[in-house]
Amino acid sequence: MDNYRFWVQAHPFLSAAFQFGLLGTLGEVAAASLKARRPALPCTPPQLLAKVLAWALLGLIIKAGFVGMKGFTGALLDHHILPSALGSGLGRAFALSTLTNVFFGPQMMLFHRLEDNLILRRRGFDGMAPALRTLVWFWIPAHTLTFSLPAEFQVGLAAIWSLALGLILGLAATRRTTLSPFPIPPVEVP
Repeated sequence: MDNYRFWVQAHPFLSAAFQFGLLGTLGEVAAASLKARRPALPCTPPQLLAKVLAWALLGLIIKAGFVGMKGFTGALLDHHILPSALGSGLGRAFALSTLTNVFFGPQMMLFHRLEDNLILRRRGFDGMAPALRTLVWFWIPAHTLTFSLPAEFQVGLAAIWSLALGLILGLAATRRTTLSPFPIPPVEVP
C-alpha cells in the first residue's frame, strides 16, 4: 500500500489517467459481458482502445475536478455559506460529494457521452436521464466514502466505483435483456 501511496503522490495525474483508463474500461467490458452472459466487448477492439484513452482523459478531468471542488467547498465553509457541521469528518465528505456531483458531475457525464459518441460514431444523448440519476443514488453516497479517505486514495477509489457502477448497470441490463423480446447483442470477444 505504501508503494501505491508513493506512486499516487509522486504522479497524481498520471496515476489518475492510468487508474481510470484501466478500471473505467474494465467496467464497460464487464457490463457488456454481463449483458451478453458471456465474454464480450462493448465495441470493436480499435474503439475499445479509444475508450481506454477517453477514460484516461476523464481521469485527468476528475483529478482536477476533485482538487477544484475541495477549494470550492472550503470557500463556502470559510464564508459561512455552508453550516459548520459540514466542516470536518463525514459532514465534510458528504458536502464535498454532494457539491461535486451537483456542480461537476453532470458536465463530466455529458463530456463522457461526447467522447463515446465520437468513438462509436453516433449522435444523441439517449439514456442520459438514467445516467444523471446515478449522481443521486450512486455517486453521492459513493463519493461520501471516497472523500472520507486520505487524498491519495480518493481518485483510485473513484476509479473502482466506475468499475462497480459498470457491474451494477451490466446486471441491470441483463435483467432488461431477459425481459426484452429483441435483445441487441454486443460485439463478441474472439
